[in-house]
Amino acid sequence: MQTKVKVVSDSRPIVQRMLDSFLNKFFPSGYPYSVNEGYMTYTQFRALQHFSSAALSVLSTQSLLFAAGLRPTPAQATAVSWILKDGMQHAGKLICSNMGARMDSEPKSWRILADVLYDLGTGLEVLSPLCPHLFLEMAGLGNFAKGLAVVAARATRLPIYSSFAKEGNLSDLFAKGEAISTLFNVVGLGAGIQLASTVCSSIQGKLIAGPVLSAIHIYSVVEEMRAAPVNTLNPQRTAMIVADFIKNGKVSSPADLRYQENLLFPDRLIEEAGSVMVGQPLCKVLNKSSKLEQLRDTFPKEKFLISCNNKWTDLVLEQSATGEDALRGWLVAAFAADMEKLGLGSSQTVLPVAYEKMESIFPSFLSELKTRGWHTDQFLDGNGCRFAF
Repeated sequence: MQTKVKVVSDSRPIVQRMLDSFLNKFFPSGYPYSVNEGYMTYTQFRALQHFSSAALSVLSTQSLLFAAGLRPTPAQATAVSWILKDGMQHAGKLICSNMGARMDSEPKSWRILADVLYDLGTGLEVLSPLCPHLFLEMAGLGNFAKGLAVVAARATRLPIYSSFAKEGNLSDLFAKGEAISTLFNVVGLGAGIQLASTVCSSIQGKLIAGPVLSAIHIYSVVEEMRAAPVNTLNPQRTAMIVADFIKNGKVSSPADLRYQENLLFPDRLIEEAGSVMVGQPLCKVLNKSSKLEQLRDTFPKEKFLISCNNKWTDLVLEQSATGEDALRGWLVAAFAADMEKLGLGSSQTVLPVAYEKMESIFPSFLSELKTRGWHTDQFLDGNGCRFAF
């Protein structure tokens, strides 16, 4: 059964009607109830990011044309900014396309890196009039950096949007997000044209406005990524879940952990979660076959192996291991490290006890994880080494 609603007479104030019309065009249907927490913050900074980036691109393109010996109008600079996407940019795209698995594991960090690379390329273009004899080199390196940035930005877009989808509305989220981006790109281009015609008509003006716009751009994308509650399991998020569970006995949601993620050093070891390092080659972790047999006896039928040393604990996953397997191994490592701190034995001797403790609490732990919104069917370790027998 389908229901259609037709408004015959709308008595709402015109401001309210305009606001509702804007929300319908640029926000997912059913907003705010159809998205997860943090979407508004994400959208606000995304709009600011695209505005500053578009304005900056106009200034950089105008500088390139000046360096080539032309004296373009702002309108010409705007037109060319849509065309300069070939040459070295394609090489950057090809190189960055090999990093897909790492982008799946850490989409936030790669999204920020993409914008840093884009601004680096833009900065080279802005500086090109200072060394016109190096025009081709500057423009080539700038487009190369932009090529890397374009692939990284596009590849990480879907995981970020997926973190907000709440009612199977991923396509709606994507479409409305792109509408926001397009709107503020156009506004930013207009602002860039105005700047290029006035205070930034000289290279000195660009050297002042460029870093300011770039700072706004990077700040916006960092806050944008911090607001996204990504709900897939990677090494950092798994360690944070386990650390919170060990310390407080509760399972944190993606929204709880989003502002705690380290976007600059995502591979850091978290001591409260057992200082686990995942993805090392098996031959490097276990240099003796007797040790391998011992660990396989300790963890029968498991898809992980754990080896403790003085500084960290190595967790090696089997080829088909899922997020649940990674969580099981991480909990064992964390429990063993906790027992060692309490003086109950060495890390190796307490492993069997830690394994039993994990087995007793894991069903309820896993159930709570799924209730809190985590996806446990995969573990995204970013091309880490796995073993197979």
